[in-house]
Amino acid sequence: MNNSMTFLFIGRSGCGKGTQAKLLIDFLEKNGKQSVFYVYVGDKIRELVKGDSLTSKLANKLMLEGTKHPDFLAIWAWSQKLVDKLGKNTHLIFDGSPRTVLEAKILDETFEFYKRENIFPILLDVSYDWAKERLLARKRLDDTEERIKGRLEYFEKDVQPAIDYYSNRIIKINGEQSIEDVHQEIMRKIFNDND
Repeated sequence: MNNSMTFLFIGRSGCGKGTQAKLLIDFLEKNGKQSVFYVYVGDKIRELVKGDSLTSKLANKLMLEGTKHPDFLAIWAWSQKLVDKLGKNTHLIFDGSPRTVLEAKILDETFEFYKRENIFPILLDVSYDWAKERLLARKRLDDTEERIKGRLEYFEKDVQPAIDYYSNRIIKINGEQSIEDVHQEIMRKIFNDND
C-alpha cells in the first residue's frame, strides 16, 4: 500500500456508506503507514444549518424539506476540508460524494490537481424499500418520512447519473448483506482484484 488511494462511497441514504467507510479506515490504518483523511459533507452541512446567515437559513429549509442541497454547498464543504487539511501520501475517503455529475466532474478535476490516480468509486447498491426501512429504523432527528422520501427521490434524479458517469470504473457492492459481508466484498473487489 505505497500509493495513496481515494475511495468514493456512493449510494442511497441509509445504505451504510458511513459504516463501510469507517471499516475501511480501520483496515487502512492497521495495514499501512499512510494516514487516512475522511470527508463527510453531511457533518459540514449540519454544522452550517445551525448558523444564522442567509446561507444557513436557506440550507436549513432544504434540510427540513429533505431536498438535496445545491452542488456548490457540497463542493464548498469538501473542498474547504481538502484545502485546509489534506496531506501528502494520504488515503482519502469520501462518504456520500459525489451526488451529481457536476460534483463528480469537479472531483475529477480536484484529483487531477492533487495528482491522485488510484480512485475507487464504490456503489453500495440497495433498493428504495430497503433504504427506507433502514432510515426509519435508525430514528435520527432528520429522518422523518417526508424527508426520507425526498432524499430517496433525489437519488434517482441526481445521484444515479453520477453513478452512470462512473459506469466503466464503478465497483458495485451488494449493500443488502450483513455489515461484515459488505465489508468483505469491498475488500475482495478492491484489494484482491487490484494487487
